[in-house]
Amino acid sequence: MTKRPGDPVSHFAAAVVRDREGWTATELDLTGAADLEDVADRLRDADPDSPLSVLFVEADDTFLAILRLDEGEDLRVFGSDSAFIAESRLGALLLSDAEEPTAEPAAVAVDDTDEEPSTVEQEEDTPVATDADPVGDPDLLTDLGVPAPRLLSLCGREGMLPADVIAEVCQLIGCGDEVEELRDA
Repeated sequence: MTKRPGDPVSHFAAAVVRDREGWTATELDLTGAADLEDVADRLRDADPDSPLSVLFVEADDTFLAILRLDEGEDLRVFGSDSAFIAESRLGALLLSDAEEPTAEPAAVAVDDTDEEPSTVEQEEDTPVATDADPVGDPDLLTDLGVPAPRLLSLCGREGMLPADVIAEVCQLIGCGDEVEELRDA
């Protein structure tokens, strides 16, 4: 059966919120969301007092969207591929107002190791030319340790599923265990 644009997609949405004590992750139900503001309200409701809330959405093992709220107000979005907008109602809901990022995934390469260059051979993310067309703000996690080049490179890396990107990004920002526990629940 061929999937048509607008057909429902299977998705997983994890809201992670940070307070003084650390990160908390909860699954967010996006079913029936009317618009992006409705999704933002649901993210705010995960912890109304949190100074930082991030929503990771993966759809059909193909697409990734990240939404970030600072102080419950400043909403920023990023999507791994603009095709998500055309492929589903959820993609259009999350990313229809997103703009093209300033950097292309194939134009960046980042060192992916945390060790000293003298102790281990340098392994670089080798960007692969993909058909992906990222949209939105790739800098939305820069202050948390995931700069735009790294995020774009992860999204463009061959063989990386959205779940893999989410797992790696969550490890980098410090909420990997919480999101992994949420997935296993």
